[in-house]
Order: sequence, then C-alpha cells, then structure tokens
Amino acid sequence: MTIWPIEQVLPHAGEMILLDAVERYDDESIVCRRRVPAGGVLQQADGLPGWMGIELMAQAIAAWAGCHARAAGQPIRLGFLLGSRQYQCDVDVFPVGSELRIEAVRSFHDEHGMGVFACRIDAPGMHAEARLNVYSPADPEAILRAAAQASGAQENTHV
Repeated sequence: MTIWPIEQVLPHAGEMILLDAVERYDDESIVCRRRVPAGGVLQQADGLPGWMGIELMAQAIAAWAGCHARAAGQPIRLGFLLGSRQYQCDVDVFPVGSELRIEAVRSFHDEHGMGVFACRIDAPGMHAEARLNVYSPADPEAILRAAAQASGAQENTHV
C-alpha cells in the first residue's frame, strides 16, 4: 500500500487542505492526522473551531477515495458532502498544537457514488463523531455545469 502526500489524494489545494497526512488506509477505512497550527484559514485565535471537525471528516473521506483512485491509476474525483447525522463534538475548539487523529470507516457505498461513513476525531481529552453522507458522481463537472445553468436561469427570472 502506497501512502501518497495528502495534496496528491485530495481535490483541494493550498490552505483549503486541512489534513496533514494519511497514516493508513484499506478497502473500508482511512486514518489521517492533523496538527492544529497557530493561525491559518478558518481558524480562531485559540485553534480550530469544533464545528470544523465535519470538514476534517469529509476531507478524510475524500483522501480515502483519492488513495483508491491513485492506486487504480484513476484521476482524483470531486465529491460532495450531502449531510451529516448527529455530529457530536465534546470541545468548542481544537486547541493550537493538538494532534488530531481523524478516522473514516465506510458503512455503505454503491456503484453510483453514494456513500455513508462513520467518522471520528480523537485527541487527548477530545472526541468528535458523526456519520457523513457523501456523493462522488462519475462526472462531477456535469453537475456543476447544470447547477450554474440553473442558477443563471433563476437570475434571469428576477427582474
């Protein structure tokens, strides 16, 4: 199993990559890590807001898909976070310097790109968990074009 640099398995770029590395992955799961830095995009002075745990989880799922795509010689595909169930986080902020362990375990995945993952974030004295519903269509650009066209059509109806 090859472990690629995180920027090679995510469709994100620059400061929008919130994970530091993939520790391991397999057919059903992935474990990533993040050391909360001082400063940076989407941060508060004392750390990363607890609600950003959802994005860390979503990026772990994207990294899982990216690792599998790379292993199969396929391009990294864009995916969409459809929603979450019962996000629970026992801290308001992941403090600067925290070493976060982000895990995503596949519960369901179909041939059309729909998936459900049980996710968790753990660090000393901190825990967050949720089930995330995701969608990775075969042609995400077609969905983005259709959404842009629908948005443009809606704007033209408002005078």
